[in-house]
Amino acid sequence: MQKMNKPKYIAKSGQPWTSKEIGQLRAMGGKVPTRVIGLKLQRPVAGVEAKAQGIGMSLKPINKSPRSKLA
Repeated sequence: MQKMNKPKYIAKSGQPWTSKEIGQLRAMGGKVPTRVIGLKLQRPVAGVEAKAQGIGMSLKPINKSPRSKLA
């Protein structure tokens, strides 16, 4: 029986987070969609969401002020 390798986009599933990965998560949070963060960090979306919640961080997009009308 062959060992099944995890797909590359979730290769780090179940492994402990490094401080470098947490820093990248903090830098991308609120600016980059959660799915893209998961792909870049090779973590499942649920893992990214759980870690963000665990460190007290929100992944919701930062609200931008509406464009002002000049006319």
